[in-house]
Amino acid sequence: MFSFLLKKFVKDGENAPRARYGTLSAAVGIVCNVFLFILKFIIGRISNSVSVTSDAFNNLSDCAGCAATLFGYKMAEKPADKEHPFGHGRMEYLTALILAAAIIAVGFELLRSSVGRIITPQATEVSLPIMLSLVFSAAVKLWMSVFNTRLGKLAQSTVILASAKDSKTDAAATTAAAVGLAVSVFTDLPADGIIGAAVSLFVMYSGYELVRDTVDLLIGKPADEELTEEIKRIAADNEHIIGIHDLTIHDYGPGNLIGSCHLEFDSAENFVEIHDIVDRIERNIFSLLGVRMTIHMDPVDRTDEQVMEYGRIVGEIVKSLDERLSIHDFRLISGESARSAVFDIEAPFDCSYTDEQIKLYIDSTLAERGESIYTAITFDRK
Repeated sequence: MFSFLLKKFVKDGENAPRARYGTLSAAVGIVCNVFLFILKFIIGRISNSVSVTSDAFNNLSDCAGCAATLFGYKMAEKPADKEHPFGHGRMEYLTALILAAAIIAVGFELLRSSVGRIITPQATEVSLPIMLSLVFSAAVKLWMSVFNTRLGKLAQSTVILASAKDSKTDAAATTAAAVGLAVSVFTDLPADGIIGAAVSLFVMYSGYELVRDTVDLLIGKPADEELTEEIKRIAADNEHIIGIHDLTIHDYGPGNLIGSCHLEFDSAENFVEIHDIVDRIERNIFSLLGVRMTIHMDPVDRTDEQVMEYGRIVGEIVKSLDERLSIHDFRLISGESARSAVFDIEAPFDCSYTDEQIKLYIDSTLAERGESIYTAITFDRK
């Protein structure tokens, strides 16, 4: 079924515009959810089950989510303009946030109804056709989850993957509703309400996870470690490049990653030749990884033995404080009465030392060694 729908509606496969994947996901979602809403609403009324009826309206809210998905993709595919020079790709993340809010709202409503049923229990009716209908509904939702997971991975879409997660949650809710109905036959306890409450908490937690992941993308979480390592590998794969630092990746929506970094090279090298090498590296990274890189060239003087020696000394001092600290762009500037060491320190965010404490440790250690050097340090937190 997946291959048939993909071939029928997307047609171009991996080269198709992202909006086509979103349209297919939304269309399948609308058709399936409308059908399930009608089926579960009828079952809920016949069985007098609050969990089944609430689950039916959960499917109806999913239809609104599918409509939001369509809107989000239409907005996200708009090209960059004067007001939005980096494009509209983050609209996809905002759409995922709307879906998450809808999931939490449905979970809260289900919790409210379930608590009411616990406080005021009501008899429920169970029959084989009703149970089979619920099992069928759960199976449809599981199929939608698998379908959207495959489609979302193919399109690398946060929204479609969010829809897959929502469908899996719905399948669990429907299964729990069926269990609640079955258990109510054997006990006078308000099993329908109790299980409905448990399902509602699960639904709200799933919505919270989606909110957390989407907000991270909007605020700007670190780039995938595998991606950054691959960028470093491509950038350093040249005999003229000495080192790489200050690598930063900005996410402006799926398929729209913009990055920058500094590459070190010997200051004695031909500037024009190095510039051509850097241009090729930028093109290679975009061709292989789809990241638009801007690379700054840092010349390193490897002929001045004094600079190299002091750079080594300061590097050892920094490492003695925290192995994760590193220095780069080290240079010495001679003044009338003293020398200045100018360099950058790269430190992780979870380093327990403040910038001031690190600088004080370096200065005091140099003074203990009898070195009269002023330090000017730029700190990079990664």
